[in-house]
Amino acid sequence: MTKASSIASVSLAASETDPEGFARELGQSFERYGFAIIADHGIPADLIARAEEKAKAFFALPDAAKRAYHIPGGGGARGYTPFGIETAKGATEHDLKEFWHIGRALAEGHPFKAAMADNIWPSEVESFKTTFLELFAAFDKAGGRLLSAIARHLGLAPDFFEDTVRDGNSVMRLLHYPPVSPEASGVRAGAHEDINTITLLLGAEEAGLQLLDRDGEWLPVSPKEGELVVNIGDMLQRLTNNVLKSTSHRVVNPPPERRGHSRYSMPFFLHFRPDYLIETLPGCVSDERPNLYPEPITAHDFLMQRLREIKLV
Repeated sequence: MTKASSIASVSLAASETDPEGFARELGQSFERYGFAIIADHGIPADLIARAEEKAKAFFALPDAAKRAYHIPGGGGARGYTPFGIETAKGATEHDLKEFWHIGRALAEGHPFKAAMADNIWPSEVESFKTTFLELFAAFDKAGGRLLSAIARHLGLAPDFFEDTVRDGNSVMRLLHYPPVSPEASGVRAGAHEDINTITLLLGAEEAGLQLLDRDGEWLPVSPKEGELVVNIGDMLQRLTNNVLKSTSHRVVNPPPERRGHSRYSMPFFLHFRPDYLIETLPGCVSDERPNLYPEPITAHDFLMQRLREIKLV
């Protein structure tokens, strides 16, 4: 518990007043844990509350109404993914969750249209579309500020990541973990690493999220109300030759007194643009740290490879 409390809780506002200090503190937490906790992230509290209300309203719909928005063969990229489908890489039990995906809205004729599907929207929940497009934009802005600090930490120009994520294949997930029965054989989310560049998560105040520390110990991740949990994804791990590690994490089942309660959260998976070539940064390679990823790969090819592993395609 003591070690978990040392995961950096830093104010994103400090990135404006002390950009070097903020980047150093954030980078040190990422290098040690792969995670950080971010206060003053700029996503309005009233928008978060509105989004939580809309998500709960959708998940409360009858199963048949929700399943009408499931796209068979779509890999869960947009719309609804029912309970009992996603399975952590290497796991035998499916996760105990259902979710909804919202992606970037692209103009007609955009070159990334082939890789990024159109959004779909439920008609049953009023202002669902406007609320979540607004939240997507707010997540996107906060993510860009964090990437600027990560670039500083790596000794790169602060704007290094701007082009890498421009019109990137980012996805916002609305998650519902239903109440857990005593007979449940799986866990809410099995141990896994995220595929993307960085993940920004709202809603982790409800206990259950844990990270696997480098010492082999599972540590709770416990932000204060309204704070963001941010973690490194596999794409950034690969780009930085494991300087920034993508840490295994999971969502464990609640104690008996909380098993009758649902858990809701909203992660934003910030992605590189589909055609970005993930090629190890020269500054992250040395005699002591040889290149672990000598073969470059596009962000889209990497994503599809990983989606197959977790049984979404």
